[in-house]
Amino acid sequence: MKLQFEPIHPTVDSSFTLLHYTEVSKAELLWHYHPEYELVYIPNGHGRRHIGQHISRFEDGELVLIGPDLPHLTFSYGQPVGTPFEEIVVQLRGDFLGTDFWDRPELAAIRHLLARSHEGLSFGGSTRTAVGPTLRRLLTAPPFMRLMLLLQVLQELAQAPTTDIQPLHAGTGGQGLSGKEQQRLSRVYHFVEQNYQRATLSVQEVADVAYLSVPAFCRYFKKMTRHTLTDFLQEYRVGQACRLLLDDDLAVTEVCYSCGFNNLSHFNKTFRKFTGQSPTEYRRQRIGK
Repeated sequence: MKLQFEPIHPTVDSSFTLLHYTEVSKAELLWHYHPEYELVYIPNGHGRRHIGQHISRFEDGELVLIGPDLPHLTFSYGQPVGTPFEEIVVQLRGDFLGTDFWDRPELAAIRHLLARSHEGLSFGGSTRTAVGPTLRRLLTAPPFMRLMLLLQVLQELAQAPTTDIQPLHAGTGGQGLSGKEQQRLSRVYHFVEQNYQRATLSVQEVADVAYLSVPAFCRYFKKMTRHTLTDFLQEYRVGQACRLLLDDDLAVTEVCYSCGFNNLSHFNKTFRKFTGQSPTEYRRQRIGK
């Protein structure tokens, strides 16, 4: 996937952008960046978070604050059309209320929060529960109240317990990867996306896509993603399997081989490693069977 710039334009009656998605649709932008801060709230559900160098899954909803120019993947990426999905997105420029607004002493906590957002901050369940209803009120509030509610949300996030905040992209600065590294990682990611169903996918093939020797690629990929290629492939395949298991017409064995696993025993073991459940237990919980 090619890194793309996303132009963002607030509506006429607002100084920031508010978006509400209630279903999965084919996104025009996947791996992208923009100069605005972005707050993403997914009330429930599961999917992939790829923010800067961080790649992982969320299982019970998501609330994440992404700093300016930090590349990230569309949160509905890989979800089949028709999958239950809801996402509330707030996008705002740092100077959306004036160049000196955040310098006010009353806003010190929010100022610190925005500075940390360059790491990509994921908030835990207690914080999602606390601010989720307020974010939902943004959707129907008149313009002035909408602004007040946004400041309230930011203040609550700024005061969230440190134990409920996970930095996703720590230690790499505010601008993410260089253009060259972004392109290389995007080529690798796209190759995996197109070939994960092949059980014989080799490190050499992926290293060739990155134009690196196998040892250099292994060091590079571990540094960029904090995963080995094997772990990344397994996690990606399990993520695809989770989606296929929602189709009750597919046997678990079909899901296994469709996602690149070469035997059912390995599939069950790997699936449990990443989800804590067997494929059958996961399906029963998700579709009530």
